[in-house]
Amino acid sequence: MKILVTGAAGFIGANLSKMLIDQGHAVVGIDNFNDYYDVSLKRDRVSVLLDSPEFEMVEAAIETEGLLIDLFAAHQFDAVVHLAAQAGVRYSIEAPRTYLASNICGTFELLEAARKTPPKHMLLASTSSAYGANSEMPYCETQKADHQMSFYAATKKATESMAHSYAHLYGLPITMFRFFTVYGPWGRPDMAPFLFTDAILKDRPIKVFNHGDMKRDFTYVDDLNRALSLLITAGDKTQSLGSFDTLSPVAPFRVVNIGNNDPVQLLDFIQAIETATGKTAAKNFMDMQPGDVPATWADTTLLQALTGYKPQTNIQEGVNAFVEWYQSYYEHKTSQ
Repeated sequence: MKILVTGAAGFIGANLSKMLIDQGHAVVGIDNFNDYYDVSLKRDRVSVLLDSPEFEMVEAAIETEGLLIDLFAAHQFDAVVHLAAQAGVRYSIEAPRTYLASNICGTFELLEAARKTPPKHMLLASTSSAYGANSEMPYCETQKADHQMSFYAATKKATESMAHSYAHLYGLPITMFRFFTVYGPWGRPDMAPFLFTDAILKDRPIKVFNHGDMKRDFTYVDDLNRALSLLITAGDKTQSLGSFDTLSPVAPFRVVNIGNNDPVQLLDFIQAIETATGKTAAKNFMDMQPGDVPATWADTTLLQALTGYKPQTNIQEGVNAFVEWYQSYYEHKTSQ
């Protein structure tokens, strides 16, 4: 298959592209390499992919009018995995306008391109943050999600509605996936696993929000991407699988959670990093940040019904892999 991965220089996109290439697919990646965080990390991720003749990189912004229309026409993609977005709950409070261009306008350009040159299946990234103020756990895709707590989450929920309208109007098979706190090698420097590991190894205190009274459904990046690779071929499942299925009554459209289905206390996650690094963290306990939620927990019944797969990497195993990558990558960078 020929697969387009948007946001291919990102943490999830680069890991997914590598997995798809290893599975024998041809991958076209697109990314604008913006400077929201260290651009050299993005380029290093992509340098691994460029070793394969089955990978092509396009450096451009997806919101550029007409660019994706031309790209779709030239390549006739079998499948699309749309990961490109301005990420970050907290940054969306400081700079909300940047989320309009990438998340809303970029997704619109993608849907327009797919309308003109339809792939067999499109997977579009949403977020667990879409559940917002919901307090019933675990989060199930059939729950209403109308009260987002950050502008980032609001833009992602808006893309779900946009995608449903295109699925209905043009018969485009679309799966929206809501992923839960993804971590692992090549992870983003603005996320807790990276921030905690970096601070602990450099003997700096870490910020522990809501005084540690938080739970997250931490999902290892390889588990997420295995689920995505299996979902790519699940676009032809157009019959409802049961009361838990989100299949639209008027479109080939679903919303699917991808999480570990095993929420971990924040302090236990920090302890896993302490074990992996062999060092104890100095902790500054702080209040909850605006836009954040105290807990996330994914119901993965629908994912398992569609793919037969359940993410399974335990937290210590995943943290060990991240810390090993972090130490190896930055030791190499310092020695250059």
